[in-house]
Amino acid sequence: MHELSIVANLFEILEREAKEKKAKKITAIKLQIGQLSGIVPELFRSAFEIYKKETVAADAELEIDIVPFKVKCQKCKTEMTKEDFILTCDQCGSNDIKSLCGTELLLETIELET
Repeated sequence: MHELSIVANLFEILEREAKEKKAKKITAIKLQIGQLSGIVPELFRSAFEIYKKETVAADAELEIDIVPFKVKCQKCKTEMTKEDFILTCDQCGSNDIKSLCGTELLLETIELET
């Protein structure tokens, strides 16, 4: 479960931000997790709940937005959301596809109480 190591890295960031801002606690965290990031949101949430105990984020709410896998055909310039992860253009059949989003893990916001 690599989600636990990712959560550990997230908490390094959260604790550093809380310390820099002289926050008493973190109340909410919002993340974007790409559909193809390799992170299982349910496992990530479980690891977060376990890890947050006795930290500055002990009472924090975690919001996760799943970012769909979107691509752009370099031949016909069509943008599309892929559900099947078959990297061919739905319009022209080209394999010259560029990923636009859906592979990221982004810490969008941290709400702090000072």
